[in-house]
Amino acid sequence: MIGVVGGGIAGLAAAYRLQELGHEVQVFEASDALGGLAATYDTAGDRIEKFYHHLSKSERTIVELAEDLGVGDRLEWRYGSDAYYVDGVVHPMNKPWEILAYPHLSVYDKFRLGMLVLDIDVRGGVPSFDTYERLEDFEDVPVKEFILDHTSRGCFENFFRPLLDAKFGDRWEDVSAAWLLGRIKFRGERDILKGEVLGYFDGGFGVLLDALVDAVGRENITTGARVTDLGTADGAVESLTVDTADGQTTHDVEAAVVATMPNVLEDLTGYTCDIDFQGTVCSVISMDESLTDTYWLNIAEEVPFGALIEHTNFVSPDRYGGEHLLYAVSYIQSPDEKLWQLDDDGVEEAWLSGIESLFPDFSRASVNWIETARNPRTAPIYERGYLDMVIPYDLSDAVAEGVYYAGMASRAQYPERSLNGGIEAGYACADGVAARVED
Repeated sequence: MIGVVGGGIAGLAAAYRLQELGHEVQVFEASDALGGLAATYDTAGDRIEKFYHHLSKSERTIVELAEDLGVGDRLEWRYGSDAYYVDGVVHPMNKPWEILAYPHLSVYDKFRLGMLVLDIDVRGGVPSFDTYERLEDFEDVPVKEFILDHTSRGCFENFFRPLLDAKFGDRWEDVSAAWLLGRIKFRGERDILKGEVLGYFDGGFGVLLDALVDAVGRENITTGARVTDLGTADGAVESLTVDTADGQTTHDVEAAVVATMPNVLEDLTGYTCDIDFQGTVCSVISMDESLTDTYWLNIAEEVPFGALIEHTNFVSPDRYGGEHLLYAVSYIQSPDEKLWQLDDDGVEEAWLSGIESLFPDFSRASVNWIETARNPRTAPIYERGYLDMVIPYDLSDAVAEGVYYAGMASRAQYPERSLNGGIEAGYACADGVAARVED
């Protein structure tokens, strides 16, 4: 039997792939719910993710999995709309003329920004089309230095700096240019007239999660099961010890896939990871009416959230019983931060006060309900030298034969973390296990 530690998307994908390869699998999930960051809330209609999700066209593995599971026809490709809130004004940033009309960048700034987005290096006056091919070449380049060198100071001050503040807080100066380039490449196709093409499931990502759980089999998944020890003998893994409400049990295993955050891996094996992670406080706000007419609103103001994501400007509110659903979100670099210390009522008051300061016509009477989720480790801080800190899939040399890692600190979650990356990591570990067992 192969043991999988963690019932998020990576762990379930590993289990699914292992079963396809003919192996018996048991998944152990410490919490009572499956899906990790893809877990959902109920609404008056379809479920909604606790933490916002969509797909980019560059993400192919998750699309192939959906097709394999029989839910590929539920995946819809829609146009997402973006805007930038600056000095009391929402500036749409989708169509070429909207970008050209943005008053906080000069024509030269917009030209340099456009060339970077198109992967064209125009430094020196001679266009180069291969400068940005290898992200590794920019691993040790500070993101600010890169932006100033490859675009302009106006782009840095009036476009990138507020986004970096929102994404990484006081850690943004540690971030590498490789992350920025990777994020640009990660984002998918863009229609010149309609905006970026993004994917979402009819019924939400819970559709994919349910299909994956059904494929693995509920009988092969135990929730409320915390793995407390990974036993080894003669340099190879031999058992997992699991605590549940019914007591402690030990399971013999041929191999173990640890599909969790690296702190769990360290607790089980002693393997340490130097990657720093940031947390997220994220609320879904249900309203009677729409707040804006855009999907993703970046905020360059002193408010407690870095972005407002109005999900029902991307997916029709009809699917949610007419509710208009808005995400308010902030990344947290330290548990000492004030927002992290607030209880749910305090967080919700901070969000609503912030929204009122930006949108004077907003009425709290339009709010139906608010659900707040928080997680201390939702994304890595992609600092310089990140690739040197990535945890390998196969930990046979570092820990013991038969131990594999598919969590957020794996190579598949670079240069941006995603559900697609989780599936790729799960598959990579499953393939490694299968090859080892066959040998």
